[in-house]
Amino acid sequence: MAHMAESTHRRLAYARTLTPPPGWKVEVSGDAVLVTAPPSPIHQRNLLLLRRQFDAHCPAELMPSENTDLASPNVGKLRNPDLTYIPLSVVELGGNEVPAEQAAIAVEIVSPSNPENDLVGKVRDYPLMAIPLYLLIDPREGDLVLYSEPSGSGYHRQWTGKFGDPVPIPAPFGFDLATDALLRYSA
Repeated sequence: MAHMAESTHRRLAYARTLTPPPGWKVEVSGDAVLVTAPPSPIHQRNLLLLRRQFDAHCPAELMPSENTDLASPNVGKLRNPDLTYIPLSVVELGGNEVPAEQAAIAVEIVSPSNPENDLVGKVRDYPLMAIPLYLLIDPREGDLVLYSEPSGSGYHRQWTGKFGDPVPIPAPFGFDLATDALLRYSA
């Protein structure tokens, strides 16, 4: 077990030394250090539509971020969601990472080039990182999934729908997310 923890810390330390090109993200999941490409215009437009709605319902003590490293050294994870909301107080911590358990939500828009990262890796990692809500938007097929109630074994609740369905976003946001204007990737 000590060997596993040592190799996890080495991966995290290595990932922190990487300087990806502008727009690229570095993440750590399991035995992998992942470097992902910048998003497409459809991805960015969908993210903007989501962010505007979340911002309108965001509690005063939270702030949005589209490029924050959420770190869980105890489980060897470093993830950078497309959109997250974190306490304003994390600014006082300094540094470039935020303890993942302080995030109110992680929002991901599935990448057509690496869908398993969002559909498998992050569904596995985010509950281990104690992120209470994971909203997964999949423009490939127009699918929506909201995961909630995390534990070490995964998320215990899952709401699913299609583009056009309102997504019931719970506290601390507490609103129905409109998805009828989301765009699908072209075939």
